[in-house]
Amino acid sequence: MENTDLKVTSTRWYPVYHIAAPAGWVNDPNGFCCFGGQYHFFYQHYPYGVEWGPMHWGHVVSRDLVNWEHLPIALAPDQEYDKDGVFSGCGIVKDNKLYLLYTGHANLPEGGRLQRQCLAVSEDGVNFEKSAKNPIIVAPQAVDMSTEDFRDPKVWKHGGKYYMVLGSKTADGSRGELLLYESSDLENWQFKNVPTQSVGNQGNMWECPNYARIGNQDVLIMSPMGINPEGNKFLNNVDVIYSVGKLNYKTGIFTHGDFELLDSGFEFYAPQLMQIDGRTIFIGWLEMWGAPQPEKADGWAGQMTIPRELQIKNGKVYSVPIKELESLRRDEKVFENVTLDKPTKLDGVEGAVGELLVTAYAAKSKKFSINLRGTIKLFYDAETNIFKLIRDAAGDEGLAGEREVEISPCDKLKLRVYLDKSSVEVFINDGEAVLSARIYPDESAQEIVFEPEENLTLKEVKFYKLAQSVPAPKM
Repeated sequence: MENTDLKVTSTRWYPVYHIAAPAGWVNDPNGFCCFGGQYHFFYQHYPYGVEWGPMHWGHVVSRDLVNWEHLPIALAPDQEYDKDGVFSGCGIVKDNKLYLLYTGHANLPEGGRLQRQCLAVSEDGVNFEKSAKNPIIVAPQAVDMSTEDFRDPKVWKHGGKYYMVLGSKTADGSRGELLLYESSDLENWQFKNVPTQSVGNQGNMWECPNYARIGNQDVLIMSPMGINPEGNKFLNNVDVIYSVGKLNYKTGIFTHGDFELLDSGFEFYAPQLMQIDGRTIFIGWLEMWGAPQPEKADGWAGQMTIPRELQIKNGKVYSVPIKELESLRRDEKVFENVTLDKPTKLDGVEGAVGELLVTAYAAKSKKFSINLRGTIKLFYDAETNIFKLIRDAAGDEGLAGEREVEISPCDKLKLRVYLDKSSVEVFINDGEAVLSARIYPDESAQEIVFEPEENLTLKEVKFYKLAQSVPAPKM
């Protein structure tokens, strides 16, 4: 399954500490779980080209969620029921075995397609055997749902039973919806109900659902397709939204509040959750459908976000970088109590790869920007509480536009920014808002410039170089 001549020809944009494939295309995260003393992370992968193709599952493992090792491809489209793609799914441990549940995608000779849910099992976490009972779930004809868009199982255990949520849409294609199933053994499943559906401009297909129980609240996350971004708080025609509420396991109904964006940046999709030791950790695809992806010229396409921890504060979801990432820090630069009245570079605060922490006195500073590598500008206005990520010159590839969020009024604005060779992830006020983006600057673009409109008063600035934690591709 691994034999391919495709190689990365340049590392100018290849990440230093974000997961990416050794070569070829990647998209949605899959199967994020802990098994055999290691964290296992899978991803949608086409190893034979830089465009989306018949999906495989790429596979990496880690003992600390920071340093990753590539393993052989875990699943390939080699059966009649998944011949055109091993689509997204999840991983769960049962009886000391690792179970992968995924969607088998098969195109029909007469046109159209079938999407059905399948199972593969491993005793060593490396070699997987597909179940003889596959497909284990086919779409029930009696339910108002699509049989062609019926995918991306997420499974968890509750009260001695297993539950699965699937992404789908209504049979007429007008509304996205989630589907809930129940099982006692991961092999035999019964349809339970439709927990929730889209309303208004929330998309006509809900894919890549994820579920987490945090404290006494339930969180459902999904990636809607078919959103009209005009005049709407959602930003793309596909996005990632969440809602906090309560899942009734007897009725199968999810009672919840409004849907909100999980990440307000340009590129973020299909996050995969793992719950372990009281923490909810997730990784997303740091890309968006339709993006130009100039790294294709170098033999690879797409990367993941850093691992983030999902928390709930006052009914709102916060996302913060996992604490383990601090182990990557090298060569600390620290500045305290700095007041600037003109564009300024701080000595040693520069680089293509690094972590930048800024605490600014918001009211004193009023309006200011931080220019990152000449490609991304972070702009804050204390009077309106608007924070913008402006990408009007994201390298020679000409990516442009801006994203904005309104944050809570604050005396001190706290920013934590992760820079890698072709990505930026910005965490505002301990994860109240997050904005992620891809950038493609020249390798020589290293500068970080603080740009006040009047005075900028910084309580503290820290900058760290970050160590390599993903394997560099073979060239």
